[in-house]
Amino acid sequence: MSGALPAGLLPHHDGSALHAPQATVAGAPARLRIRIPAAWGQASRVWLRSMHDGEPRYDSCVELGEADGWAWWEGVMAVTNPVARYRFLIEVGPRYWTLNAQGLFSRDVSDYADFRLTTFRPAPEWLRRGTMYQIFPDRFARSDRASAHLVPDWAVPCGWDTTEVEGSGPQTPYQYYGGDLRGITERLDHIQALGADVIYLTPFFPARSNHRYDAATFTCVDPLLGGDDALVELVSAAHARGLRVMGDLTANHSGDAHEWFQRALADPASAEAGYYYFNADHTAYESWYGVTSLPKLNWASPGLREKFVLDDDSPVARWLRPPFNLDGWRIDVGNMTGRLGGTDLNHDVARLIANRVREINPDAALLAEATNDAAPDFSGENWHGAMTYSNFTRPLWSWLAGDAGHVNFFGTPLPGPNRTAAEDFLATHLDLAAAFSWDVRQQNMNALNSHDTARAATVMIDGGQRLGALLMFTLPGVPVVFAGDEFGLKGDNGEYSRTPMPWDDPNRILTDLTADYAALAALRRDQPALTGGGIRWLYARGDALAFVRETGDSAVLVIVARDVAELELAAGMLSEPQFAALAQPPAFAAGHITADPVTPDTDGPETTGSEALALIRTGGLAAAAWALPGVRLPAP
Repeated sequence: MSGALPAGLLPHHDGSALHAPQATVAGAPARLRIRIPAAWGQASRVWLRSMHDGEPRYDSCVELGEADGWAWWEGVMAVTNPVARYRFLIEVGPRYWTLNAQGLFSRDVSDYADFRLTTFRPAPEWLRRGTMYQIFPDRFARSDRASAHLVPDWAVPCGWDTTEVEGSGPQTPYQYYGGDLRGITERLDHIQALGADVIYLTPFFPARSNHRYDAATFTCVDPLLGGDDALVELVSAAHARGLRVMGDLTANHSGDAHEWFQRALADPASAEAGYYYFNADHTAYESWYGVTSLPKLNWASPGLREKFVLDDDSPVARWLRPPFNLDGWRIDVGNMTGRLGGTDLNHDVARLIANRVREINPDAALLAEATNDAAPDFSGENWHGAMTYSNFTRPLWSWLAGDAGHVNFFGTPLPGPNRTAAEDFLATHLDLAAAFSWDVRQQNMNALNSHDTARAATVMIDGGQRLGALLMFTLPGVPVVFAGDEFGLKGDNGEYSRTPMPWDDPNRILTDLTADYAALAALRRDQPALTGGGIRWLYARGDALAFVRETGDSAVLVIVARDVAELELAAGMLSEPQFAALAQPPAFAAGHITADPVTPDTDGPETTGSEALALIRTGGLAAAAWALPGVRLPAP
């Protein structure tokens, strides 16, 4: 068999505390455990293959004992490099098997998907345990003071409940609905009731567009949003409730109205001219994707590094300090920052920003956008996690794809996602998640959609958003709710998805999912396995997915089906106490789903059916999560 075996009753390892140390030090030994189900096979020998300065080394593992039908083995490796890569080699009879972060193989495989331990400083605990709520300020809420804001010359004033968002057209970046930061402060009850505890604001700097990624300055909050005082009030009020607030900073480009760029454009001899990429006669410049309103920053400039990062009043530093006290940054187009043609300063810039952020506030979070295969840029040394769509959002859209005529499928020329089977979802997810360390995987942003994408309610089958939300809250990573998701808002591209919130017009609430999101946030908050546990995939076939998140103290079984489905959970997939817990109602359920015990047929043939201890049936689109006892380890 040439492909990976990612799901079923298979040997297992992940980076969670059941199998790996949660902190490592360069030069120290690391004890790593693998468990092998007796029903799969009896291993005669197991080796830990690790990389040291680019060279592989094999160390024998020792068997620790058996628990609930699983044989546990342990190997020890020295942590030679800051990113220590490893895999397991298993001997069963005449065959050898390789286990890496992508699955089980009966052939040799690339080092790219090896498991990873790192020696980097861990991310703040609040990030991996949090639920994030993303807000596009112009479209979230208007305070009583919003009407006093002077409408700028670039803006096209719009009625909150009466003017339709223009998804694509000349007015798209200029439609101005007048949401402001005090409007957010006034709606903190709503955010907190959803269970969110991290607010992520898209840019708040003055600009000449509604999205504000074309900053005209980094020195103040846009007066249209209420100015500096409004940000201070918002963050202070959020902190009083135990909420965190993160900002959005563009390190790849500024706006063409930015004071730095205006000086650079006017004077080729100015210091600011070195902050950008001009041609020899200063008549043209590089910009993001050729959009001339977004001139690209040149990170080879020492002056830019001082102004943007190192100075006390730099944008990176200033907004993390009193009186503003932001809790971290999301860096826009982090994958493109510092890169142009043969120049690649990306990791250098990431390190510069990360060191400065942690110098100011060691408990601040630092995330970065990367719409590509993000893992090579996210070792955990600098960015804590990625806002990436490749390993979760894209494959999920494909598995739950509906019949929308046309949606923007992440910039591809395609009219929308292919509809794929569950096994394709899992293969894609693992293919694009395997090269992250376990730490980074837990800190990546998991989103059904965002301000830059179509809405899940448009892309997915009817009811699909509720299924996707369960996966978003239960898979490793930080769940991200884009404001309006809780009301089932729609949109076929990112701009059209930036719909003003329907606070005063219930007719614009398409599907009220507030109770579902609140229940899922509470489930994630109350179940330690969902914020620190490992993940073991049990089933991925056609219309259904199943996995279990696990710690030594608790576990959560998750079943999701997009249609009528029947799943058999074989003996060994769960322990007897865990199977028994399926008799209790699920902690969360959507649609019709049942879990029925099956008595093993000891006289029958040794088939999957005869060994099944639980049969999961759905009457159609359905999903559920059961709280289970934890994993038992071998007796010492």
